[in-house]
This record gives sequence, structure tokens and C-alpha cells, in this order.
Amino acid sequence: MNQSKQIWGLGFSQEAESLLVRLLQAGLVDAVATVDARPSPAEVLRQQWSQARGFVVVGACGLVTRLIAPLLQDKSQDPAVVVLDPEGRFAVPLLGGHSAGADRLSQQLAAALGGAAVPTGHSSGRGLLALDSFGQSWGWRRGTGDWSALMQRAARRQPLQLQQDTGLTLWQQCAAAEDLPLQPEATDSAAPPDLVISERLGPGCRWHPPRLWLGLGCERNTSLGLLERLLELTLRDHGLAEAAVAGLASIDRKGDEPALLQLAAQRGWPLRLFSAAELAAVDVPNPSSLVAQEMGTASVAEASALLAAGTPGAAGTLTVAKAVLHAGERLDSAGDGTGERGAATLAIAAAADQWAPQRGELHLVGSGPGSLALLTAEARTVLSRCSVWVGYGLYLDLLEPLRRPDQIRLDGQLTRERERCAQALELACQGVSVALISSGDSGIYGMAGLALELWLALAEEARPRFAVHPGISALQLAAARCGAPLMHDFCTISLSDRLTPWEVIERRLIAAAQGDFVVALYNPRSLGRDWQLARAVELLSAGRPGSTPVALARQLGRADEAISLHTLASLPIEQVDMLTLVLVGNSSTRVESGQMVTPRGYPGAELS
Repeated sequence: MNQSKQIWGLGFSQEAESLLVRLLQAGLVDAVATVDARPSPAEVLRQQWSQARGFVVVGACGLVTRLIAPLLQDKSQDPAVVVLDPEGRFAVPLLGGHSAGADRLSQQLAAALGGAAVPTGHSSGRGLLALDSFGQSWGWRRGTGDWSALMQRAARRQPLQLQQDTGLTLWQQCAAAEDLPLQPEATDSAAPPDLVISERLGPGCRWHPPRLWLGLGCERNTSLGLLERLLELTLRDHGLAEAAVAGLASIDRKGDEPALLQLAAQRGWPLRLFSAAELAAVDVPNPSSLVAQEMGTASVAEASALLAAGTPGAAGTLTVAKAVLHAGERLDSAGDGTGERGAATLAIAAAADQWAPQRGELHLVGSGPGSLALLTAEARTVLSRCSVWVGYGLYLDLLEPLRRPDQIRLDGQLTRERERCAQALELACQGVSVALISSGDSGIYGMAGLALELWLALAEEARPRFAVHPGISALQLAAARCGAPLMHDFCTISLSDRLTPWEVIERRLIAAAQGDFVVALYNPRSLGRDWQLARAVELLSAGRPGSTPVALARQLGRADEAISLHTLASLPIEQVDMLTLVLVGNSSTRVESGQMVTPRGYPGAELS
């Protein structure tokens, strides 16, 4: 990993080492230096101060303050510094709470360690939105403005005028934003707005959502300097922010153009390439017969910008018609073209929505059976880092105590899984970190498979980061509550025929009975499906005696959890509903002293 992106974990005592190892394993720090290491933590702090993204220090705040005091430069340049006590109970963002992300880092550390973040800034300490940093969570880049003055006015509760021309507006719904003195820009006001969310340059403090697409055509082996000068001139002359650029576009014949590839790599912009036939089908205001003869399409710059900015449901809008610059051409003070070669054409189109999958993340989170005590540390950490939580309302309600005022929840209906996945993926493609939540484990009758299918359907360059985070499944918790019923081979079968034909489900039940598996039955019985469980019991009874133990586990991990033990022959089917998991033992499973146990081997087996 590039050291300029590293977060260092530093420890000044022997006790700190185990805590830092946990953070390293959790991916919250990238490198660790402890009291016995060389270079020492103090030396690492001095050496990496101007390069690292942040430091997590286990030690006293006073010690850390003295060490970093000579290194301080400016709030826009200094890295994040978070101090932890040796037990990991408290995470204190000491430096760079907003601009460097120390507040957010402290929240993730606290979630991973089961501790508490202790923010001391005005915004974070009161659960308010930090206007000078919140846009990063929504995929935006920060622009010009007197941000310190803006934050001071917000702290004094002075009215602030907001102008949002583009970008996601979900942020306005979070509780942290509702308490801010933000007011829509008055149409009859001569005063400039205080906070502006737009692709344009101008007065006020500005956030820039990425929705501008640059269409570029150029002669073979055009120099990088010429492309950069054309870009600078065009953006400046039209009052557009480079921070609002979503990516580059051109004809596929330019896919190996060195300067174009360099420009995309240096700026971190994706490059979309289109065939001549695709470009030729686009209506443009400035077609060229010469370009048509050379490239097979009358437009490269304008057509590629419009195609890149468009979607199946919305066409892009041409914001800047094509401009041409030749090597050595002196237009103004923005360079004289010395050492340049070639020529280039640039056009700019605006998309209906922002687009930044390289900044976005889609996390599939298994929330466990229901109790927060059963939520994994990894899931807590991921939930802490995500700006948006998407899930079925009941599951989100169970996690609600963990949601901060700056995080949004989007509730979905129980049977609208595909819609929830598509919504979460779309937000991640726009540059947002999103948690798509399932109960139990996302990979077991959860959302992971459907979300992954939709993610794989995207072009590779359009995919946000994708990760699945496991949770405790109902099967695991039911087994733990009942004793030890899963000591031998087992399987799970859903009795819901909404997505699987009942004929297939019956074949699986017969196979499970013949194989003498311990069987966990999910979705066993509902008002509209009241006969399937009885049929499943009938099929399983063909392979094991009626005395086979069966556990009914209802509302696992919740306040009204109930566990009861029965037999296959006397199962009270009418007591079972969709909130119940049915656990059927195999032929060797028994109940003893109120505990359900399946031996690790069949009678006569020798166990080492």
C-alpha cells in the first residue's frame, strides 16, 4: 500500500500491542509500530506525518499532544489523529476531526472495539452535520470557500442559505441536517448563498458532485500538456469545477492513446470508450465531415460526452460544445504551448445523476438474529462507516440504536428484495458507502446473491467496492439454544415456494431424509402456506423414527424468544409461523436433560 494512504497504529506500552493487532486484523490500521519496534512509534510519527492519512495512538492524550505539537502545519494538511486508551474503551479524535476524517475513524474504532467515540468538536459533539466534511460521505469533492467562517456561523446558529443544483439530496433528510440553520436560497436575495452544491464555480462554500463527462478527441500522440491546458481553459471559461468531473470519454480507437490514459490515471477518472457506430448514432450540434472521413463518425468529443453522461432512462445534456486547441496555440496566460504537440477537441456533458463508483461501497451486512449482543464486530464497524442503510424496516428497527444522526435509513418492503438491491447498488455507483442489511447471515437466504448478480451485470469500471460481511444465522443460534444438534452433517431447506417450485423442494426433502441429515426448515408456515410443513414432516418421517427430536425456535435473539422441544410424530404444526425455525434431528439425535444432542458419530463409530 502507498504510504501516503496509510493509517498507522502506534503504541507506547506493551499493553497496546494486542489492541493494535486487533485493529490491524480488522483493517482499520495499515501498519503498526510498538514500543519495541524500530523505528519507534515516535520516530514513525515524525517520519510519516506529511505522508500518512492518519494515526491511531494508544496512549495518553497529553503524551500525544506533546509529540505532535512541533509537527502541526495547517488543518487542511495535517493527518487525522485518534487516541485510544489501553482497554479500547474510548476513541478520542484529537486532530483533524472533520477535514482529515478523525471523527469518522474514531466511530469505526469504537464500533470495532465495543467502546465509545468521544468527539469534542461542536458539530460532532452535538450530533450535527459537519458542513465542511459531510459531502465526502455522499461522493462529492470539496471546493472553494471560507469554510471556517461557515462553521463558525453554523455554531452560532446564524441562518445559512443553501443552494443545491445537483447531487443527491438524501443528506437533507438525516437528523443531523435537520437541526442546522439551513434555509433554501431566497430567489429575491442579492446576497450569494452560503453553502452551494453544484458543478459550477462561484461564491460561497462549495461541494461538487461528480456529474460532468469530458468528451475528448485528439490527434495521435498528442501531448499530455496540451490536454491539460485545454481542460483548464475550458473549465475556467465556463465556470465549471474540475472536482465535478465524473470521467472521460472518447472513441475506442483512442483506447491506447498515451496522453489520454495518463490524464485519466493522474486524475483518477474512469475512461469510457465507444465505437464509431455508437457515436455516429448521436445527434450533435457540431458534426464534422472531416472527422467522419477519418474516424467513421461525425463527432468524437460531443458524441462521446453525451453517451457517457446518458443512461437508459435519461439522456445527457451538452453543457459545453466542442472546443479545439492546437499545439503552440497561445490563447491567454494559461500556458503558451511550448513543448506541446498535436491537437485536441473537448466537449462537456452533464449527467442527470452523479456517478462515482470508484468512491462508492456496497456492503452486505448480516445483522444476526436480532439482538445487538449477537452482532459481529465486523458488522458494527461496517455499519459505522456507511452513510446509508438499506433494508426491511423490521431489521432496521433492531439496529436503530446504532444509527448516528448523520446516517440515513431507507426502509423497504419484505417482498421487494430486488428493488432494495437495485436501490443500494445505484447509490453505491453514485459514490456513497451503503449497507444492505439482511437478518441472520446475508449469504444464507439473504440479499448477497441477488446483490452480487446485479453487481456482476455492471461493466467492470462501473462497479463500486463490494463486500459481504457474515452474521450469526438463525440456524446457528437455534442450535446453541437447544444444545448441540449440529455435530454431524446437516442441511437447510426453505419451504417457501415463492422462488422455488414445490416439486424441487420435495426432492430436496426426500434426499435429506434418505441421507439422514439433521434438517433446518426455514420459512416453514404462513397464512397462505399452511400445508407445506405437514408434508415436509411426512417426507422426513420416511427416513427416521417418530421419536426423532424436533426443536421449534421462535423469535430468536429477540425479547420474546421461545424454544420448545418436541418429536417428529407429535410436532404441534399449528404453533409454527414464519418467525419460527424448525430443527429436525437425524436418526441418532436424542434429548437428554432438556438438551438436544446429535452424536459426532453413529453407534459403533470410533472417534479419536
